Amino acid sequence: MATVRTSIHGYWSSRFAFVLAASGSAIGLGNIWKFPYMAGENGGGAFVLLYLVCVALFGVPVMMAEILLGRRGRSSPMNTMRVLAAEEKCSSSWNLLGLMGVLAGFLILSYYSVIAGWALDYVVEIGSGSFVNVTRDEAGEVFTNLISSPRRLLFWHTLFMVLTMVVVARGVSKGLEIAVRLLMPALLFLVLVMIAYAMVKGDFYAGLKFLFTPDFSKLSPGVVLKAMGQAFFSLSLGMGAIMMYGSYLPRDASIATTSFQVAIVDTVVAVLAGLAIFPIVFANGLEAGQGPGLIFNTLPLAFGQMMGGVFFGAIFFVLLVFAAWTSAISLIEPAVAWLIEKFSISRLWSSLICGGIAWVIGLGTVFSFNNWKRIELFNDTFLAGKSFFDLLEYTTSNIMLPLGGVLICIFAAWFMREPSRRDELQIVNEGAYHVWRFLARYITPLGVILIFLHAIGILEKLHIT
Repeated sequence: MATVRTSIHGYWSSRFAFVLAASGSAIGLGNIWKFPYMAGENGGGAFVLLYLVCVALFGVPVMMAEILLGRRGRSSPMNTMRVLAAEEKCSSSWNLLGLMGVLAGFLILSYYSVIAGWALDYVVEIGSGSFVNVTRDEAGEVFTNLISSPRRLLFWHTLFMVLTMVVVARGVSKGLEIAVRLLMPALLFLVLVMIAYAMVKGDFYAGLKFLFTPDFSKLSPGVVLKAMGQAFFSLSLGMGAIMMYGSYLPRDASIATTSFQVAIVDTVVAVLAGLAIFPIVFANGLEAGQGPGLIFNTLPLAFGQMMGGVFFGAIFFVLLVFAAWTSAISLIEPAVAWLIEKFSISRLWSSLICGGIAWVIGLGTVFSFNNWKRIELFNDTFLAGKSFFDLLEYTTSNIMLPLGGVLICIFAAWFMREPSRRDELQIVNEGAYHVWRFLARYITPLGVILIFLHAIGILEKLHIT
């Protein structure tokens, strides 16, 4: 049995606090629109069932493995992998897994902060009545004016980064935990308020039908890969956040139970968000499959035409801000923790340094929508035509996260010794333990590799999807 380690950063006060924090990390801007839209366009209830299967087969095993490593190492992902590689007598190259996770989360935050700034701006725009009785073209012009203004984007990017660092700088118990205990119930309350509004002002039956009518004819290998990818990415895996949060998990908390609880909360909120959005979409004759355009172009138009739309539209974008905020604090926490461990500096200084660097990198995303819009990078490669923002988003989402997920499973299920795994997982039921080990060793890595190949277009070129 390994030496019992302690976290210098603190602990969650309970398993419930961890579930709130990990769920907050998982529930982000994408969950609010992407999962409901993908469900509706790819078989409705059939896709939802397929997604739940994928969560169980791919999402939960990776989450369990990532929490296992985090709690075993009790430090930042980089130091966790360094310590565990030495403990398990493995190559020191496994340190790179921790580095990649921290770097992925750091880079994601740099552009995530800019996108979250859009939501902050829209709280003000809708709340001030900018969308009341506007035409479709006028609504689109509001969004165009926003992203074409570097000063506005810079202001909101800065404000959101400051809000994130204020929470992170206060530490685990006084910062992260207090934030998620306030923000997660508030997020759920706002979703329920929006659902009530959608039931009164929207076409609720059409929304239900869109999300839950099973159409198995739409299921195909491509749709299966979409469900697998959504199950993996929606749980915030492979970016160091769950490993970091796992290092704060009390010893007596069940890793398996908490992983399933996080997966359930994440899925429920995504479905509820769909029930809040799509009845309004259909009641106003809007197109459901517009991705970010639905949120920032057409949905505000609908709120502008509806009684009470100014108030409830503002609430909707406050909901988006809260979802982004809980995700952002988890993205930067691994880097902040590593800096504290490496240089023995205060959490305040570590937060300021990490936040400052992420803010500077985020300037590339700010300018990608205006001053640098015509600048395209790597024109002679498969990355041709991508802006700075596109390059960051593509590299982190399609390469770094899937690769991190595969390596996490491989280390936990193949390179860790059996006593180490059992000691940390503490799964009493022998059959359940062997199911997890089989999934983590064979099924999950294969699935995530397929997600990776699909995301970078290899399967499409081979005409497999």
